[in-house]
Amino acid sequence: MTKLGAIILCGGASRRMGRDKAVLDWDGARAVDRVAALARAVGAQALVTAGADLGLPWVPDEQALAGPVGGVLAGARALGAERLLVLAVDAPTLTAEDLAPLLATGGYYEGLPVPMVLETAALPADAQAGWPLRRLAERAGLTALPVPDGALARLRGANTPEERAALNLSSRP
Repeated sequence: MTKLGAIILCGGASRRMGRDKAVLDWDGARAVDRVAALARAVGAQALVTAGADLGLPWVPDEQALAGPVGGVLAGARALGAERLLVLAVDAPTLTAEDLAPLLATGGYYEGLPVPMVLETAALPADAQAGWPLRRLAERAGLTALPVPDGALARLRGANTPEERAALNLSSRP
C-alpha cells in the first residue's frame, strides 16, 4: 500500500478565468503540472487527477457534475494509499511550506477545504459524491488550521489577474 497518494481535483473551466484552469500557464508550465510536481516533491508516491484526462494518471469523477467529493472517493480507491493529499488544480501557487503543517497533522486551512490531508481510513463509509467537500472534511474529523498571514491568495491559487498581481505574478490569464 502506498503511504501518501495525491489527488488533484480538476474542475474544468473557471468562472473567473473563462477557460480550463488546469492548462493555465504558470511560468512556462501548465497549472496541473506544477501541482503534480509539488505533490511529488512533498512525498506523494502516486497521484491521479480526478475528473479530467490531462496526460497524467486520472480517474473519472464518481458521478458527473456532482462536485469534488466524487473525485476524492474515486481517487482514494484508485490510489490505495494510507494518506491522501487532496489538491486543487487551480492552486499552482501552493508551496511545500504551505503543505508542511497539513502533512504533519492532517487537516485543511480555515475557509479552504483544499488543500487537505486525510487518512484514507477516516473517509466516512457513507460518503457520497454529491456531498460538499467541507462536509467530507468535517465527517473525516479533519482539523481546520488557521491561514498563515498573507497566504490566502496563494492558497486559493491566485488564478485571477488581480490575485496574480497581488503575488507579483504574471497577470496574463
